[in-house]
Amino acid sequence: MEAASRVAEGVRAPSSRPVLLATMGVPFDPEAATFAVDAAVEAGQALIVVNVVELPPLTMSVRMGYDQLPETDADADAFRAPAVLAQSLGVRVERIRVRSLRPVEALLELTAERAPSLLVFGPDLARIKRRIYRKAAKAIRDRASCLVWLA
Repeated sequence: MEAASRVAEGVRAPSSRPVLLATMGVPFDPEAATFAVDAAVEAGQALIVVNVVELPPLTMSVRMGYDQLPETDADADAFRAPAVLAQSLGVRVERIRVRSLRPVEALLELTAERAPSLLVFGPDLARIKRRIYRKAAKAIRDRASCLVWLA
């Protein structure tokens, strides 16, 4: 009996499991952003705001520093808005931008590394290509090891 209780104690979940709000190069869906911030506030956990963008395989562009796509001021504000809202409500926030040749794989790796309690995949559906969204949503549903909320 004593050994069984020691095993059960060793299987405890991590005490801090953040909420992860992710998009793929487009602003967040307002409903997704609100849901993620509310979940972080209610759980008393940190919010990780992630923008995963595809890095085109252009070696010379990377070497010369032209690998960044320009963001409009409106887009920059839209990416920042969920973090600002969460901070105003007392939530610890971390903003991450990931550039990868395989953005969906990069998002799944980040999810595995950070072990969130909830992954909110919330790109603005009016601004992301349907095929890209469907492919990413399927991979996230199939392979994420946490609760998933899709826009």
